[in-house]
Amino acid sequence: MAATVGPAKGVYILCPKTCPAAFPSLPPSTMSTVVQTRPASPSKAHPSPPQTPPHKQAKLTKEEEPADMNIPDNYVAWTLKNQKALPPITRDNWWRELNYLSLSILTITPTIALVGAYYTQLRWETALWSVIYYFVTGLGITAGYHRLWAHRAYNASKPLQYALATAGAGAVEGSIKWWSRGHRAHHRYTDTDLDPYNAHKGFWYSHVGWMILKPRRRPGVADVSDLSKNEVVRWQHRWYLHLIISMGFLVPMTVAGLGWGDWAGGFIYAGAARLCFVHHSTFCVNSLAHWLGEAPFDDKHTPRDHVVTALVTIGEGYHNFHHQFPMDYRNAIKWYQYDPTKWFIATMQKMGLASHLKVFPENEVRKGQLTMQLKRLRETQEHLTFAPDVNELPVISWDSFQEQAAKRSLVVIGGFIHDVSAFMDEHPGGRHLVTKNIGKDATTAFFGGVYDHSNAAHNWLSMMRVGVLHGGTQHGLEDKNVPPSQRLRIARYSELGSGNASSTAYSDGEGLLG
Repeated sequence: MAATVGPAKGVYILCPKTCPAAFPSLPPSTMSTVVQTRPASPSKAHPSPPQTPPHKQAKLTKEEEPADMNIPDNYVAWTLKNQKALPPITRDNWWRELNYLSLSILTITPTIALVGAYYTQLRWETALWSVIYYFVTGLGITAGYHRLWAHRAYNASKPLQYALATAGAGAVEGSIKWWSRGHRAHHRYTDTDLDPYNAHKGFWYSHVGWMILKPRRRPGVADVSDLSKNEVVRWQHRWYLHLIISMGFLVPMTVAGLGWGDWAGGFIYAGAARLCFVHHSTFCVNSLAHWLGEAPFDDKHTPRDHVVTALVTIGEGYHNFHHQFPMDYRNAIKWYQYDPTKWFIATMQKMGLASHLKVFPENEVRKGQLTMQLKRLRETQEHLTFAPDVNELPVISWDSFQEQAAKRSLVVIGGFIHDVSAFMDEHPGGRHLVTKNIGKDATTAFFGGVYDHSNAAHNWLSMMRVGVLHGGTQHGLEDKNVPPSQRLRIARYSELGSGNASSTAYSDGEGLLG
C-alpha cells in the first residue's frame, strides 16, 4: 500500500489511486480519495518497509481470499449443468476408479488389528488405555476438526488448539484444512451431487464409498480461507505425516510399553484397533446420522437424530439439530442426551481454555421444533374426517324439522339438526334419554343441563349433523357450536385470507405510511 507524506505536518495515507490492487472493491469515483490523519512524529513520518517480501505477500493474499467470493448466484445449478461428470463406474473400469491410498488405510489397518489380536493377548491395562485413547483422538475430531475449525462454534486457546490438532492427527482422517473443506461443502450442498458424502447415493457410499471410489464430480466450492490464516492449522498441515505416525501408532504403543511393558498390545489394540473404531465412529456421522432416527427440526434433508448414533460418534448423533444450527457448540440440547463433546467443550470453558461458546437463540430452536410438530399435526389432520361443512348443510324450518322428526330420530342441539338413529342404542346414559328429545331442542340438556358432555361426545355428535335450523342458534353458543377438534386447525399460509402478512395495520385503518 502506498503512503504519501504531506508538505506540512500531516501524513496522508490510503491512496487507492497509486495502489488499486489493494482496493478492488472501491468504485472508480473513490480511487483518488485521500484521508488526512493527525500529525505524526518525524521518526514515523516515513513508512517502514514491509516485513514480508512482495512476492510472498501476494501469495498469502491469494491463499486467504475466500474461495466462494466470486461464484455466481446460481452456482449449484450452473455447476451441475456445465461441469462434466466422470463416466460411471462399471465392471470393466472399477479397478481404475479406486483411491488406492484411502483403500490401503481402510484395509491394512483392520488387517493389522485382526491378525495382531490373534497373536497378542489383550491385557486389561491396554484395553483401558485403548478406550481412553479412542476418546482422546475422537475428541480431536469432534471437538477440534468438527466443532472448532469446520463450524467455528467456539474459540479455543492456543494450548487447546495444539492439543486438539495433535489428537485429531492421531485419528488419521486428513489434515484440519482438508477435513474442514470437505465438511463445509457437505453442509452447503447437503444431499446434492456437490455433497462429497451425498447420502442419496446409499448408506455404504456415504460411509466409506466416497473415500474408496474416485468421485464422479468435484465437491462444491467451500471457503477455508480463515483456516489458512490459523497458525495451528498451518503447523498441523505442514507436519501432518509426522503427526499421524507418532500420534496414530508411536504414542499409544509407547505409553503401553513404558507403562506396563505391553509394546505389542499398545501397537495392536491402542494403535491399529483403536484407529479402526475412531474411523468408523466418524464415518457414521456421514452415514448412520443420515439414515437412522427422526427429524424434529427439519425434514428437508436427510440428517436425523438418534441416541444410537450419538453413542457411536461421541455425541454427534443429534444430526438433524446440527444441520439446522451448525454453529451451535452443542449437538444435543437436552441435559440427558449423550454428547460428551459438548461436555468437553463446556469443561474447557470452565478451565479458561475455551470461550465464546455459540448457542442459537432458544426462540429460533423452538420455531424449528414447532414447524415440524405443525407439519405432523397437519398430516394427521388431513387423514381425519370432520363434521360436514356448515355451508353445505340445508337450512330447515322448525315446522319442517318436526315433520321429519316424526319419521326418523332427529334432535336439535346448538342450532344444528342431528340424525341420532344409529346412536340410540350406543348412548352411555341409555336410549330413553335420547328418545325423549326426538323432535325437540336438547341444547340445554347436552351442554350441562343433564350432563356436561365431553369433547369426544361433542366431536362425535357433530358427525351426525344433517341440517341447520333456521334461526335456531341461541345467542352465546357460537363457540360451543364449533366441535372441539375444529377449534384449532392447522392451515397453510396460502389458505388464510390474509396470507402470511399481518392484518393489524389494515384493521386499524392504517396504511404502511401511517
